[in-house]
Amino acid sequence: MKLAALPLLALSLALAGCATPETRLRTGLNNAGLSKAMSACMAERMVDRLSLLQLRRLSALGSLKDKRVTDLSLDQFFHKVRALKDPEILTVSTSSAALCALR
Repeated sequence: MKLAALPLLALSLALAGCATPETRLRTGLNNAGLSKAMSACMAERMVDRLSLLQLRRLSALGSLKDKRVTDLSLDQFFHKVRALKDPEILTVSTSSAALCALR
């Protein structure tokens, strides 16, 4: 690696650490297979209703699927959410999905 690239690498790493919980959740939902629009809508609602630990658990759902999968059904998504065994996450996810689907 050239020395000139080091400042750019450092800046990239610094910015990656600045991702908000909403951004991380949105990305995790999208990586799990939900559409970008549904992921954005749900993350916006859920970030104010769940703890940081719950948000991290949800955003990690994306690691369970191939990141190229984009046609995960809501039923498949809720199957994964139920596997987290957290009733609050399930309740907030369900209500957010319902409201976002109606938009």
